[in-house]
Amino acid sequence: MRVVSLVPSLTEAVAVSLPGVLVGATDWCSHPADLDVVRVGGTKNPAAERIVALAPDLVIANEEENRAPDLDALRAAGLEVLVTEVRDLPQAFGELARVLHACGAVRRPRWLDEAEAAWSALPVPRRRTTAVVPVWRRPWMVLGRDTFAGDLLARLGVGHLYAHHADRYPRVPLQELRAAAPDVVVLPDEPYRFTADDGPEAFPGLPCALVSGRHLTWYGPSLARAPRVLGEALRAARR
Repeated sequence: MRVVSLVPSLTEAVAVSLPGVLVGATDWCSHPADLDVVRVGGTKNPAAERIVALAPDLVIANEEENRAPDLDALRAAGLEVLVTEVRDLPQAFGELARVLHACGAVRRPRWLDEAEAAWSALPVPRRRTTAVVPVWRRPWMVLGRDTFAGDLLARLGVGHLYAHHADRYPRVPLQELRAAAPDVVVLPDEPYRFTADDGPEAFPGLPCALVSGRHLTWYGPSLARAPRVLGEALRAARR
């Protein structure tokens, strides 16, 4: 198999499970760190001619991360495109198994079993922490309804306050986010790179948890460690 991945988390999943299968990946595919494949542009602006030149058997994509016109162009060029949809953890596990099978895997990788076990072992939360979860600033945008990251947080006992908003990533004025007075503000380092110096200052008086975006938003090998990594960051913010 020759596979091109347009999704960073799927790139890691395939590279770790099926070494040598990937021939192309986006500029944003940062894991594994030693990944040596042709780079084909961004998730939102892939270079179709470069992908076609690689003659892949399969291109893997995601309905949220990649644009439909780009995927249509690849299909028009004669390439097979597999598009994933992930809105919660069970769906992520199912899509990962589907992608790996399509890429030639004949058995489930150990990390996938370990990830399912890690999340299944979580205790039922005794109480729910309220949160707002910005994913961008200028303008401020937060997690809304039906998001994978929101489902992971819920399983860790964190209920974000815009989980029932009509939009999946609503724009919300900063003053409204502050007035919501959540127990914690969860600030991931992607897609916007919130840091200790860029983000917490906007929420004076509110605990802020700086968390790994890879563990909050990626569905792949990182899921095995995500409960522990995210849990530690959330607990640290509430101390």
